[in-house]
Amino acid sequence: MNKKFLFVFLMAALPFSCIWAGGLMTNTNYHIAFDRMFARGTTFEIDAAFSNPAGLAWGHEGWQFSFNWQSPHQNRDITTTFPLLQQMYGEATHKFHGKATAPFVPALFVSYKHDRWAVSSMIGIVGSGGFVEYKEGVPMFNVVLASMLGSMKITPDQYKLDAQMKGKQYIYGGQVNFTYRLHENVSAAVGLRANYYDGYYRGHVVANGHPVLGQLANLQLDVDQRGWGFTPLFSVDYHNGPFTVSARYEFRTKLNIPNTTNELVADMGTPLKTMVMQADPTGATLKTIGAALDSKMTPYKDGEKTRYDMPALLSVAVGYEFTPKLRASAEYHFFDDKNAKMASDRQKELTHGTHEILAGVEYDINKRFTISAGGQRTDYGISDEYQTHTSFACDSYSVGLGGAVNLNDHLRLNVSYFTTLYSDYEKNVPAGNPGYQSTGVAGNDTFSRTNNVFGVGIDYKF
Repeated sequence: MNKKFLFVFLMAALPFSCIWAGGLMTNTNYHIAFDRMFARGTTFEIDAAFSNPAGLAWGHEGWQFSFNWQSPHQNRDITTTFPLLQQMYGEATHKFHGKATAPFVPALFVSYKHDRWAVSSMIGIVGSGGFVEYKEGVPMFNVVLASMLGSMKITPDQYKLDAQMKGKQYIYGGQVNFTYRLHENVSAAVGLRANYYDGYYRGHVVANGHPVLGQLANLQLDVDQRGWGFTPLFSVDYHNGPFTVSARYEFRTKLNIPNTTNELVADMGTPLKTMVMQADPTGATLKTIGAALDSKMTPYKDGEKTRYDMPALLSVAVGYEFTPKLRASAEYHFFDDKNAKMASDRQKELTHGTHEILAGVEYDINKRFTISAGGQRTDYGISDEYQTHTSFACDSYSVGLGGAVNLNDHLRLNVSYFTTLYSDYEKNVPAGNPGYQSTGVAGNDTFSRTNNVFGVGIDYKF
């Protein structure tokens, strides 16, 4: 019984993975041109300030500016099959619905080129990015609490379970690049990005209303996390006529984020403590629970730190201009997630770092209108041990399309839509030791997602 009780509370603040394109902690879509084409590693347009800084050596002579707005919407659902759910929800299989939104996600770009050199900057949400809420809580709390109480002959019809979990993760970034054309066909760029992590976890799990015992258990969590990290950047570009090849490398960003803990409560109700004392009058059981609980809650106490490293990223791209109107490119990303520290060292549970393959095509209908489309495959290297109810990932395919309108010689409007098609991840836990969520009973989770992103942006050059 003691182990089951502890598990309810000790997993309270695992990080919520959020919404965006890219790796587990890194975003790659800032400019609308990415959303409508994906493979932008050989671009010379203003979005090269992120996708191909070295390529700005071949770009527009003078100033360029860009403002982009995106609105992603994602469902993050956990469908759980477990015997106790029949008593709790009237069905043995229940979907815990999570909604993740980031209604207004801006990004700014600016560059200036003169002859052989260029400087550029980009400001955006470079990692994570979003808010997720489970209005019914998640099964890792609800199921285990019900199991613990059930072992004490307290069934779900004897109390009311009030559970909710929500979290936010944003990593804001601003980078500056310096580009120089080393040779007629070769350019290079170096840069530095400052990253600011801003996140929180809010949640509660309360079991109360028992006719005799009253409140049975109470978990309250309210933690803010903020901190800084820095990323060195390097890129090279080879351009010869219609052919371009580029490579970009981002070094690992160390983010060791301190807690500002506003509330952290994990307690049994007094009558339930009395029941435990009656079962063990020596008080040893309560003392053991208290000591273990305190040690496990330490990572979430005020001032304690959690690692949210952004991994090193290698990007390699090839582009070809078939005609003055038709361009295509292909790109590969590798995120070295296994060597980037995560909370509780979860990176060790990955089978490999994230692999992404991207491809896109762009066509100028005439001098005013451009259309484009692209796709992306993302393979995270996830495993059963990596997946948790508050932080899970699903491999995916993404497809995007959109267009651009040259409103005049200086002003361009970009619009886009892309959707991500996720592969459900099924995790089966057999009965025995430890069983599903340490209950000893068999259980099953199916993790699933949907994702849609709309975007619009304005480019201006002079």
